[in-house]
Amino acid sequence: MVGTVVVSSANARSGVEFTDPGLETAISAALDLVEQRLYAAVASSDPFVQEAARHLVDAGGKRFRPMLVTLGGQFGDPTDARLVDAAAVMELTHLATLYHDDVMDEAHVRRGAPSANARWGNSLAILVGDYLFAQAADIAAELGTEAVRLQARTFARLVHGQIAETIGPRDSDPIEHHLTVLAEKTGSLIATSARIGAMMAGAPEHAIEALTEYGEMIGIAFQLSDDLLDIASDSLQSGKTPGTDLREGVPTLPVLYALADDEPSLEAVRLREILAAGPVTDDDLHAEALALLRDSAALKRARQTVRDYADQAAEALSGLPDIAARRALASLCHAIVDRTS
Repeated sequence: MVGTVVVSSANARSGVEFTDPGLETAISAALDLVEQRLYAAVASSDPFVQEAARHLVDAGGKRFRPMLVTLGGQFGDPTDARLVDAAAVMELTHLATLYHDDVMDEAHVRRGAPSANARWGNSLAILVGDYLFAQAADIAAELGTEAVRLQARTFARLVHGQIAETIGPRDSDPIEHHLTVLAEKTGSLIATSARIGAMMAGAPEHAIEALTEYGEMIGIAFQLSDDLLDIASDSLQSGKTPGTDLREGVPTLPVLYALADDEPSLEAVRLREILAAGPVTDDDLHAEALALLRDSAALKRARQTVRDYADQAAEALSGLPDIAARRALASLCHAIVDRTS
């Protein structure tokens, strides 16, 4: 029997396959406890603060980071009660970054609902994000000095990545800059999620390091796969209109590869000409660029890059015990490659 874990309160699929029904049941039960912990953490005596802080918790989500915490805990003592709090710390940190990201991106929708900044304005959205960071830190303090230090250093990487993205590549290679931003903005928190789960469960040091490496690589691979889906998928698969990043001028990996390419074919030259002009807002040019990208060497190269990161994630797991949790983590490597093939 193969299942996909479902977070009951969010009704969201993680994409990780479970070949062991017992593990699937245990993870689902743990995530239900995490959900309760999240709601307790965003409770406030001020009705407005509670409403705003619950906004994205209510919107649901995959709870992917809490799931990685609980899976990481399988390599030690999975019954350690600290795992629930550790998972809540990771999800609260993630949610806080979403409030801030939506302000930076001037987003109007998040998870199918109006974004906090669209509903209450930028200043309040930033303050609510800060509140969630504070709540995460408060819970981390109960987990010990190492947990506080890990969360703080992860937060520093997240901010560093956001600064790098905002400033742009400057004198560095745009492709390397893009990959660095993804590592810091996405890979760091996913790596920490796997790491803190193993730490709290008392897993061996080699397992903690392997899971940290896995998390970083799978985080980058997953974010890169979103770059590809924006170009190669239909709206049902990606959840948004194809070519949205292209229209908004967001530098995704296939676009960066296309701009760096020196292929002399008419199609490649034409594609570079369109992309070099910035955001592709004209409907006809947008359709042309999307068609050219879908048939380009740049998209093939980007697919290979996703495979490379997924392979590195799978390799990081190779020294871990062959238990159901390892197989569940490995399934995500295959799923990411499959979704962009």
